[in-house]
Amino acid sequence: MENLPKKVRSKKLSTRVDLTAMVSVSFLLIIFFMVTIELAKPKGIDLGLPDNDVTCGWRGGCGGENRSVTILLGENNKLVTYTGLLHIPIVAPKETIYGKNGIRKELYARNKKVLEYSAALGKAGRGITVIIKPSKKCNYKNLVDILDEMAIAKIDTYAIVPEFTPEEAKLLASK
Repeated sequence: MENLPKKVRSKKLSTRVDLTAMVSVSFLLIIFFMVTIELAKPKGIDLGLPDNDVTCGWRGGCGGENRSVTILLGENNKLVTYTGLLHIPIVAPKETIYGKNGIRKELYARNKKVLEYSAALGKAGRGITVIIKPSKKCNYKNLVDILDEMAIAKIDTYAIVPEFTPEEAKLLASK
């Protein structure tokens, strides 16, 4: 019995699977889907339209022109402002300068006046709306400066409009 052949057992290999790569791919997929879901959500912008009430008593009608200030940017640091509509302005067009004694002072004063009037009507927090119109001859620095003035003067509602009416183009070319 001693000479019996021994059973040869095959060596079993480890069946362990490395899942490190699978975990990395899983996290990347989770992050990808989280980002795409967030970007797919519709985004909206608040739109401030004028009220259709008949209780306003400012000159020029009841529309938003009572709260609008238009700033025209021209060449050589030229800055012209007016309030309301150009053909019936609440504040006539005038040339001003950049800085605390120029446009910033005017924006503060006009915004304060409109806020007081809005508060008297029971519509607190409705300040001015500024329409910035840079001309083609205006340099980029002037546009950045006027945007800085909006931030300093705490003007929340403003728009950059590249179109000029013929009257505004004449006004900017004069003087």
